[in-house]
This record gives sequence, structure tokens and C-alpha cells, in this order.
Amino acid sequence: MKKFIILGVLFLLPIVAYLFFASGVNNFGKLPVLTQNVLDIDHLETNGEASVSFRQKISVVAFFGNDLDALKGNTFNLDQKILEKFYKFKDFQFVIILPEEAKNQAQDFATEFGNVTNSSYWKFVYGTPEQVKEVFESFKTKLQLDANLQTPYVFIIDKDASLRGRDDDEDIGTLYGYDSRSVSELNNKMTDDVKVILAEYRLELKKYKANRENEQD
Repeated sequence: MKKFIILGVLFLLPIVAYLFFASGVNNFGKLPVLTQNVLDIDHLETNGEASVSFRQKISVVAFFGNDLDALKGNTFNLDQKILEKFYKFKDFQFVIILPEEAKNQAQDFATEFGNVTNSSYWKFVYGTPEQVKEVFESFKTKLQLDANLQTPYVFIIDKDASLRGRDDDEDIGTLYGYDSRSVSELNNKMTDDVKVILAEYRLELKKYKANRENEQD
């Protein structure tokens, strides 16, 4: 009897595992493009470093406005559930877009979080209120910035400066951004989607290398 139970488990386990992974919306396919050619940020001011661009990078983008204290909890959620997992990927970056008046506050903000996270990897860019709004509006979402030019939602921008997300999310339909107030949404939806887009680019890189090798043969 034990042999039949063991054989049954061994037979059913791969099937159950397949059904589990296949049930994920985005596990087997590309992450949908929601908006193409969003406005690049290479013209915005930085902390003295080289200009920051969406091009050739996978970017998690946040609009944290001029009241950073109000988003400390959101930032901690985002760092623990998303950023900590992906900092080491060389093509990955976390970009925080702020109005110019928040520059000094941003330095204190990063220093404070530097005690618990890799805040040195955060890239701050600054613009006039009009420039910040212009970048945000180019994402063409149904979301809005508040009076402080901030939103709790964070966004995924791919290497072609296109906004990625979900066009058939089971909860809201089109998912433009991920709510940094929700640990569940970051842990389940956004983590899955960042993994998908990274896998997508790794596959493209493998195909490129294979084609180059074939050309050289």
C-alpha cells in the first residue's frame, strides 16, 4: 500500500507543480506594454552624477513629491519587497523623481534609510513642478499626482522607455502602477512582474548571443 501511495505522489507532484506555476497570469509570457515612448528624464538635474535615463535600463520609478516623511512606510515596503531582491542586476535601477525644492530633504531621506537598506543605489532626479508633471503625464495612466507632486504608486519602465504593467489584472483590469502602501501587492504582483521582465531580457540576450555565434561560424 505504501508503494502505491509513494508512486501516486511521485506521479501527481509534477502535475500539481505545473498547474500551480501555469496559473500565474504573467509567468509564461511578456509583460504587456501599456504606454510607449514615455518622456525620458535625461534632461533633469541629478545629485551631481551623470544624467539618468530610462533608456537601456529596467527602471522602478517613484514620484515621491516634496513631503518625503509621508512616504517613509511606503519606501520601506518597496525596499524590502522589491528593491532588495533586484539591486544586483546591472540593468536595474530605482529612480525617484522629485521637485527641485525637495533636494535637501532627499539627501536626509537617503541618509536615514542608508542604515537599513542600499539607498546608495537610489537615483534622484529633480525638475520644476511642470517638468515633474510632464514626465508623469507621459505615462498616460488613470492615476494622478497629489498637491505635493507625489503618488504612492510606483511604475515599471523598460529599456525602450515604455511603461509595463498588466492589461488584465484580476482586481482592477489595467494595472498601471503598483501601490507601495500594500505589502501584498508588492510581494505578489510587482515581484512577479519584475521577474517576468528580467527573464524577458535575459532570453533576448541569449538569442542575441546565439545569433552572433552563428554569424561567426
